[in-house]
Amino acid sequence: MKEKLLFIFNPRSGKGTYTSRLTDILTVLSNGGYRVETYPTQKHGDAAERAMRAEEDIAVVAAAGGDGTLNEVINGLYAGRHPLPVGYIPVGSTNDFAASLELPGDPVKAAELIVKRNTRAIDLGLFNDSTFVYVAAFGAFTNVAYETDQKLKNIFGHAAYILSGVRAIGEIKAYPMTVTIRKDEDGTEQVSEGRFIYGMITNSISVGGFRNITGKYVALSDGLFEVTLIREPKDILDLQGIVATLLGSAAGSPLVENYKTSAISFVTEEPIPWTLDGEFGGNHKEVRINNLKEVLQICI
Repeated sequence: MKEKLLFIFNPRSGKGTYTSRLTDILTVLSNGGYRVETYPTQKHGDAAERAMRAEEDIAVVAAAGGDGTLNEVINGLYAGRHPLPVGYIPVGSTNDFAASLELPGDPVKAAELIVKRNTRAIDLGLFNDSTFVYVAAFGAFTNVAYETDQKLKNIFGHAAYILSGVRAIGEIKAYPMTVTIRKDEDGTEQVSEGRFIYGMITNSISVGGFRNITGKYVALSDGLFEVTLIREPKDILDLQGIVATLLGSAAGSPLVENYKTSAISFVTEEPIPWTLDGEFGGNHKEVRINNLKEVLQICI
């Protein structure tokens, strides 16, 4: 009997045009030796709920959608304790994680990779009790991805994030916080305190569609996150220095801190909003983030 593949897809991801190729995608998966069960999501949380109750006869779960859909599927599998390999057909607006894995943008070609049954073990992020695949972030512009209207994303793509960001630029807020970073060389901890406007903990070469913004020598299976923290600028010159540093056109701003670590924690005076893989991750006063080394099997 053929192995069973659970195909979870978000029909609203990206421009939605990929749904016209669903028959081709399903044909590839079926001809690749799988019995395919399809599950179209209808609302936020559907993908996680279905993945969480994955049956024992399922051999692999394939997710078609954006990075948010992939995040839901992996969260559901983790919560349900289903260590199943995951295939990803990236059809969202940005597809940061697909860039890290060098997955093809053509959904049929992405489906062809899944049936080859080649997997790679990569790290997964544990954010308190939730998981994230490639980025956890707070602060300036992190609300852009989930507050940008889906229709605007579908029409303008990356430009939608920029348009929404322009509206938010005058509302950048600084958060007083204590950040504790594990020093993996000797197991000690480093504490960084102050007012921060932005922070991202990543396992990706691309965030928000910008490649290489997470730093050099990024490895997806090394048990380490790349961390970027940005302190509050005092004036426009400080802000220009921050932007130049992030774009790689300056030697470095003292307001931009970079770390590599397997564990990091944040304590703030008030709950602050976080995003996980571009989706709203809740408001938190205390956050613990740990790297789960090579626990995710992803089809490549």
